[in-house]
Amino acid sequence: MDYRFDEVMKFIEEEDVKFIRLAFRDAFGVQKNISILQGELMKAFEEGAPINARVIAGFKDCPYSTLYIKPDLETMAILPWRPDRGKVLRMFCGVYTPDGEEYIADTRAVLKKAIEKAKNAGIEFRFGTEAEFYLFLKDDNGNPTKIPYDNAGYMDIAPEDRCENIRRDIIFTIEGMGLVPERSHHEQGPGQNEIDFHYSKPLKAADQMITFKMVVKTIANRHGLCADFSPMPLPDKPGNGYHINIYAKDNEGNDVVRYAAAGIIEKIREMTLFLNPSKASYSRLGNNSAPDRADWSGAGESELMYIETYNGKTRVELRSPDAEGNPYLVYALLINAGLSGIERKLELPTEMDENALLLPTSKKEAGKLASESSFIRGIVPKEIIKEYLKNQ
Repeated sequence: MDYRFDEVMKFIEEEDVKFIRLAFRDAFGVQKNISILQGELMKAFEEGAPINARVIAGFKDCPYSTLYIKPDLETMAILPWRPDRGKVLRMFCGVYTPDGEEYIADTRAVLKKAIEKAKNAGIEFRFGTEAEFYLFLKDDNGNPTKIPYDNAGYMDIAPEDRCENIRRDIIFTIEGMGLVPERSHHEQGPGQNEIDFHYSKPLKAADQMITFKMVVKTIANRHGLCADFSPMPLPDKPGNGYHINIYAKDNEGNDVVRYAAAGIIEKIREMTLFLNPSKASYSRLGNNSAPDRADWSGAGESELMYIETYNGKTRVELRSPDAEGNPYLVYALLINAGLSGIERKLELPTEMDENALLLPTSKKEAGKLASESSFIRGIVPKEIIKEYLKNQ
């Protein structure tokens, strides 16, 4: 729903909100924020709250020393773990120049541009997520270890699964913040978990992923544990994937997701740097059922894309990304690649094609493919590309 400013202020008064957390993100999707008192919200909404741009990853080459963040009223949510009196309200923000224009290197703006492109083409995209994470113990000084919280396996139950109460607390918390989880279970690795979300519009899905990671880490900490979303927390155990379910229909209601899938497969090697941005990402690919080729199948094994038709509906699941990726960039790239396939009615390659190209095997290789790609340069601002090409 569309909130008016007076409705937001009424909500703030009724809920005894004292602080407003204005959240934005750097080039890698890492959440940043400043807090303001509720009396300052009008000024932030109309003029923006100033930030020192040049200390933020992706903004360091900004021509302006100061940028301004303005809250999106539709994203407001109470942080349930904060005090009941003098509550804290979180809002996601856009980043703007002193002239009031959206800043080109704000990844939320990059996604909004892709959504507008899809709308103009008469295509609606939605994304659902399946995100994995480990829960590790902390040492006596409160520092994270690599000791898993349990030794359970795939879809085990208590008492082997010691994580179920933590997953329950996470789900209750995110429900209270307006998110809609679909299911949860223990994953294959010791102390590894998965929580899945229904399809959402792209901007909401990206905001949801940022919120989800924050909630998981916060709830884990409240239980005296550490949550780890990194691609390969344990070298000899399954890595953490960020599987993305993709929906695409045209204005007439036709399912065009297979064309979109073909476009994504065609562009996947060029996109991989942004879907898998850390060096550890490339240790995960090709191991423990994580894909290593630009292929697809309906078998549900180790392919890049799992595509099946069930009850007349096509389900497409992209299996290469990991949660180190910035969801705003990830979805922007998937939309653009999907549109490329839809516009040309591109057919899927041969199922489980033995000649399918390998995905990049290192961040350096992924960086080379991205830097040479006109497709990437047409979507991702050069300031962000430059940031991703560091530390190869």
